Amino acid sequence: MVADHLLCRALLFLQEDASTAGRIAAAWYAGWHAEDFPLSAISWSKYTILTYAFATTTPEADTISLEASDDVLLSKFVTQAHQNNVKASLSIGGWTGSRFFSSNVGSAANRTSFVRAVINITRKYSLDGIDFDWEYPHRQGIGCNEINDNDTSNFLSFLQELRQHPLGANLTLSAATSIIPYTDSNGDPADIKPFSEVLDYIAIMNYDVWGSWSTGVGPNAPLNDSCADAGDQDGSAVGAVQAWTAAGMPASQIVLGVPSYGHSFAVSPGNAFEGGSKTTLKLFPQFDATDQPHGDRWDGDAGTDICGNSVPTGGVFTFWGLVDNDFLNADGSVKNGIASVYDDCSQTPYVYNSTSGVMVSYDDSRSFAAKGAFIKSNGLAGFAMWEAGGDSSDILIDSISALPAFLM
Repeated sequence: MVADHLLCRALLFLQEDASTAGRIAAAWYAGWHAEDFPLSAISWSKYTILTYAFATTTPEADTISLEASDDVLLSKFVTQAHQNNVKASLSIGGWTGSRFFSSNVGSAANRTSFVRAVINITRKYSLDGIDFDWEYPHRQGIGCNEINDNDTSNFLSFLQELRQHPLGANLTLSAATSIIPYTDSNGDPADIKPFSEVLDYIAIMNYDVWGSWSTGVGPNAPLNDSCADAGDQDGSAVGAVQAWTAAGMPASQIVLGVPSYGHSFAVSPGNAFEGGSKTTLKLFPQFDATDQPHGDRWDGDAGTDICGNSVPTGGVFTFWGLVDNDFLNADGSVKNGIASVYDDCSQTPYVYNSTSGVMVSYDDSRSFAAKGAFIKSNGLAGFAMWEAGGDSSDILIDSISALPAFLM
C-alpha cells in the first residue's frame, strides 16, 4: 500500500499541467490567518509548491512543535494541495521559532534526533517538502536565539544526514535565507556549494530590507540598489543573488522571496515632499521613529515578544490592506488624493496620505513584474511570496508570473 501511494504521488507530479512545469511558483501560507484567508481562497493552480508556516524548534531535538490548531489545519492543507497537484511543504522556524536550531544541530546525537523529528512529522502529514526558516545561523535574530560559531557547518551536517535517510532523500528541501550568505566560524562567507548538493533551492528573503529600524523611509524589497546613493544601499535582490552565487549557490537553485506587504512610517508633509512641492514625494525621507503608525488589521500590536523584550506595533500593510485602508483602488492603482512615487532604482513604489502623515513603501504589480523579469533573465529557479494571503485579487502573483514562458 505504501509503495502504491508513493507511485501515485510520483505520477501526480509528473502529470502537472505544462503551464506550471519548470520554474518554482511558491508562497508561504500563514495558518494564523486562516480565518480571514481560508484554504478555499488559495488560487492553487497558480502555484507549484505551497509552504505551511510554521512549525517551531524546541529545546528537545527530537521534538518539533505545532500549535493544536495547526495540527488540524496542516492536514487539510496537505490534502487540498495534493488534490490540486501542488506540493505541500512545512516551514520549520521563522522569526519566533528558530531559537533552538543551533542546539538541535549542534552535536551528532542531536542531529540524529532532529532528523528523526523531521522524518516523523513528514510521515505524519504526508508532506512533500520541508523548508528550514532559520533566522539566522551564526547570527542573532529575535534576540534570544541560541548561537554557535559552528552553526553553518552543523546545519550542513544535519542536512547531509537528512538526505541520507530513505524518505529524506526524496523530499523537496529548501531554506529561507537572508540576503547575506551564511558565514563560517570566523564570520567570513562560507562555502555554499555543499549546501547546493543537499538543498533543492534557497529562497532569498529579499524583504524587510528597510523598516522602522532604518535611517529613512526606504524600499521594503529593492530589486536593485547599486544605482542609489552609497548611504542608501542596504541590500537588494541584485546584490543578494550576486553574493549567493559567488559563494557557490547556482542561480538555478535560487528562488527570489517577494513580499505581499509593505512598511509604514510617520512622515510630516515638510519631510515628505521635494522642496515646496505638494505633489512630488522624496525618496528616503526622514520619519518620526517615536510614532510608528499601525498597519492593517493583520498588523501586530505593541507588546512583549517571546524573548521578553518590548516591541512596538508592526506597522505592516498587506497589499489588500492598502486597498482596505484607502491607499489603493481595488485594481491596485493609487487612490485619488494619495501622493505616490515609483523609485526607478529600487523598482518599488511609495504612497503617502498627507492628512494622516503615513507613508508606506511596498510592492505593486509593476514592481512584481520587474522582479519576474529579473528572475527569468538571470535564470533563477522562481519566486516565493510571503505570504499568499497578503495579495489582493491575485494582482501580485499574476503580475510576477505573467511573462511569456516564465514557468517554462
